[in-house]
Amino acid sequence: MDYIAVIHKDPDSGFGVSFPDFLGCVTVGDTLEEARVLAKEALEFHIDGMKADGDPIPEPSNIDTVIANPDFADGVLFVVTADNAPEKAVRINISVPENALRLIDKAAEKFHISRSALMVQSTLRQVGVAAH
Repeated sequence: MDYIAVIHKDPDSGFGVSFPDFLGCVTVGDTLEEARVLAKEALEFHIDGMKADGDPIPEPSNIDTVIANPDFADGVLFVVTADNAPEKAVRINISVPENALRLIDKAAEKFHISRSALMVQSTLRQVGVAAH
């Protein structure tokens, strides 16, 4: 998922990066490239911590909202992709034979996951794609 990051540079400091959607998630790099790399690491580390604490992961802010915030007026915006952020789920409607559904539910219960998660993970494994 893509999140907006804000980079700040004071004359006698490194390149500081903050995230409007994640208060307290900040990093600093000596170079612009280092700040960009560290921003991704910091964001993913922060998201992992939120997941571990059971905190909800916010949806990315709208760019107009970030631009309108005076806290970020002196920064430059860029996008950081958090590979560990949950993607938005899409509801679908499928038909499954009753007996198959009972077996799927039994397996999902065994693995302590939802029916949907089991079906997605199993399908992705079947087609050779790593499930997240």
